[in-house]
Amino acid sequence: MFERLQVGLSNALRTLAGQGKLTEANMREGLQLVQQALLEADVSLPAVKAFVEKVAAEAQGERVARSLRPTHQLLAIVYEQLTALMGPVDHEIKIKPSGSVLMLCGLQGSGKTTTCAKLARMLREKGASPLLVAADLQRPAAIEQLQILGERLGVPVYVEPGASDPVEVCRRAVAQAPKLGANVVILDTAGRLHVDMVLMRQLEAIDRKVGPDQVFLVVDAMTGQDAVRSARAFHEALTLDGVILTKLDGDARGGAALSVKFVTGVPIKFIGTGEQIDALEEFHPERIAGRILGQGDLMTLIDHARSKIDQEAMVEQQKRIMAGEFTLDDFRNLLDQTSRLGPIQNVLAMLPGMSGILGALDSDDVDAAASIRRIRGIIDSMTPEERRNPDIIDISRRRRIAAGAGVPPHEVSELTRIYNPVADMMRKMASLNARGRIQMVQQLSRQMMSSPEALLSRQKKGTGKRLGSAEKAALRKQRERELRR
Repeated sequence: MFERLQVGLSNALRTLAGQGKLTEANMREGLQLVQQALLEADVSLPAVKAFVEKVAAEAQGERVARSLRPTHQLLAIVYEQLTALMGPVDHEIKIKPSGSVLMLCGLQGSGKTTTCAKLARMLREKGASPLLVAADLQRPAAIEQLQILGERLGVPVYVEPGASDPVEVCRRAVAQAPKLGANVVILDTAGRLHVDMVLMRQLEAIDRKVGPDQVFLVVDAMTGQDAVRSARAFHEALTLDGVILTKLDGDARGGAALSVKFVTGVPIKFIGTGEQIDALEEFHPERIAGRILGQGDLMTLIDHARSKIDQEAMVEQQKRIMAGEFTLDDFRNLLDQTSRLGPIQNVLAMLPGMSGILGALDSDDVDAAASIRRIRGIIDSMTPEERRNPDIIDISRRRRIAAGAGVPPHEVSELTRIYNPVADMMRKMASLNARGRIQMVQQLSRQMMSSPEALLSRQKKGTGKRLGSAEKAALRKQRERELRR
């Protein structure tokens, strides 16, 4: 997500960084590039103008002028203003002692029914007892879909076969909820192909007669500014409490995410990041701003890992990182965990300084999973001492490690070369604030851009090939001979 915006802003900020000293002229040129990047990412024009004006006002103050590294200060300002553009956000869904009702609405194709199930799962994990209500009577397939999802989750679904009045269905479902042991009711209301008066009147009737505690609009991020226009129309009719932005994993531009709050005043509370039933995240503006600027999103990665990775191991690893320790063992563990967290491209997008790696993946169609298996094999072929201190790896050790992993020796060198700046950054980031982390990530990104393929051990055309099984066997025999000496 946000690939196009990330590239555009990176190019704009890189132009400014190359100027050395910031002047009014090159600042104006740089901000024009920022504005162009935002518009090309389908961010709404009013939001773009307001954003650029605020950045310009901050950048022209003493804060930047007196800085020894003005471009770093400018980057921090862009980060702060991106965060402000999308926030603040309160994700809490308060459950009343008597029970709460949540109404989800949206256009057809936005992923509304699936999002109802995802939200039910999220609330259940937080201790709530949800009840899903099939109130989309216009589309029988939606009722069947909700029943299937509810059965998969083990969440009850209220259905009235043959019903024609969604208002009464919702009212009776809310009345039945306590008897079914539910303390939060999620209403899956009808959608339309476009906003029309019939749809709005029906939703207004449910809002008026059922009285939901919170109303959420589900919109498809890939529709760009149409998503923003839909949010504005629904908000005028219903007074929305929040927006749930779906399919953000497939939106390379990200314009809707940066526009919704500014245009409508309604915050994005949750985002859908995949088709899986657990692919619903809380929307954190500061984390999204970090992703856009190449800072990564370690906190979201940790949140994902909490539900899929051994908790004791996670706590121990977090303690080590916060204590400034990050060895090749930690690096390997991080790679091992990626297989449980979804597609490798999505995971790399959350790691600081990995935008160059993603570029290598996209442009050269590298087999990322196989590359990570090779990296893991190299680390596993090291001794505990070598994993703690890779600086001791000399030519002899490198040959032995390569033989054990079945790779050429130069791949061992590439791994240690890419590991060193990452480890150094991870150790230092533990004691830095947000601005300091941005500056450090930028330094790492510049190093990564010079050889983004290093982590993936990409074989260039004409320089060699991957080892076959016979060659790997020969290398292992060579290793055994060396060890017997």
